Amino acid sequence: QVQLVESGGGLVQPGGSLRLSCAASGSIFRINDMGWYRQAPGKQRELVAGITNDGTTNYADSVKGRFTISRDNAKKTMYLQMNSLKPEDTAVYLCNADLYRYGPWRSSEYWGQGTQVTVSS
Repeated sequence: QVQLVESGGGLVQPGGSLRLSCAASGSIFRINDMGWYRQAPGKQRELVAGITNDGTTNYADSVKGRFTISRDNAKKTMYLQMNSLKPEDTAVYLCNADLYRYGPWRSSEYWGQGTQVTVSS
């Protein structure tokens, strides 16, 4: 079994910060690309930030300069540092990973269950 578990969401005031974590566990041989997505009520899921296995990153224009994605391959964990949060950042944030697993051996894409981020005064 492979699992992605997010943590770190919550309620924060505008201008505040949060740090999300996504921990991968199970029959994982190698994690390739990882990413954070978000989905707000009534809106489509969108990519917030992505990171490759070697650390190359990309960001949605709406979060550039405010959010930082990182990963610790040894811990199989990805992070999203979110600063200067705005009400429009309110959404469920989901972790995504493209990985190569064993038992059975195959490449697969996995999603976490999501963590709620609410930015409100």
